[in-house]
Amino acid sequence: MKLLRYGPAGQERPGLLDGDGRIRDLSDHVPDIDQDCLTPAGLAALARLDPQSLPLVNGSPRLGVPVGRVGKFIAIGLNYADHAEESNLPIPKEPVVFTKATSSLTGPNDTVMLPKDSAKSDWEVELGIVIGRRASYVGEAEALAHVAGYCVVNDVSEREYQIERGGTWDKGKGCDTFGPVGPWLVTTDEIPDPQGLGMWLDVNGDRMQTGNTKTMIFGIAEIVSYLSRFMTLLPGDIVTTGTPPGVGMGKKPQPVFLKPGDVMALGIDGLGEQRQDVVSWRRAAKA
Repeated sequence: MKLLRYGPAGQERPGLLDGDGRIRDLSDHVPDIDQDCLTPAGLAALARLDPQSLPLVNGSPRLGVPVGRVGKFIAIGLNYADHAEESNLPIPKEPVVFTKATSSLTGPNDTVMLPKDSAKSDWEVELGIVIGRRASYVGEAEALAHVAGYCVVNDVSEREYQIERGGTWDKGKGCDTFGPVGPWLVTTDEIPDPQGLGMWLDVNGDRMQTGNTKTMIFGIAEIVSYLSRFMTLLPGDIVTTGTPPGVGMGKKPQPVFLKPGDVMALGIDGLGEQRQDVVSWRRAAKA
């Protein structure tokens, strides 16, 4: 299934994408796509529905984050060896873990706002994991059973805030609009091998990133197992798993960063595509 949430920000309704690529409304069956319906039992109940019996949503409504009431937004850094190299950082011996503020979450095609005084905002196409079953101290062999599905994430990052201003990475990762997720959550039955997905990102029509999840240093099962040693993962939590090379910070002969007027487009095999217009903080604040 491809589960989604559609409608104005803060008023999203639950839906799914049918086999013809049309949105069907799920409001008569669940109040939201959240922790209550992302459990194995909840997903099984949705899978029993006939999509053709659900109300058809007309037009092309805005898509929101495909998961409501996200409890945690966790990220893994430097999870592709070639990205670590372009960042001039050593390949990690254990997963690098940081958090993105849940207030950074935004729909897949919503505007990305550069924060005030930003000079080094950057892009990162990533595979997102959505947790569907409580995970605490789970082994790698059982880890994927705790995953409800996968999604596209753009881990937008302000590199000066992240790297040059001391402390942890979090301050450069959690700015408002720095967490586009979606367009939908694709359940695991449609993605039998999450370690073989092609991924890409363009800026203004120019290809910046091309990669594949098969080159991850730490795979999905290892990430879920590892995180569950340090925190309990709960249904609806999102984990974004690192980016392949091609970020602006690593461009040669000099870095390239986002500016107002830029357009980002990105996607992952089987998980859909995103598109974001980039605007300045001042313009967004006045809007």
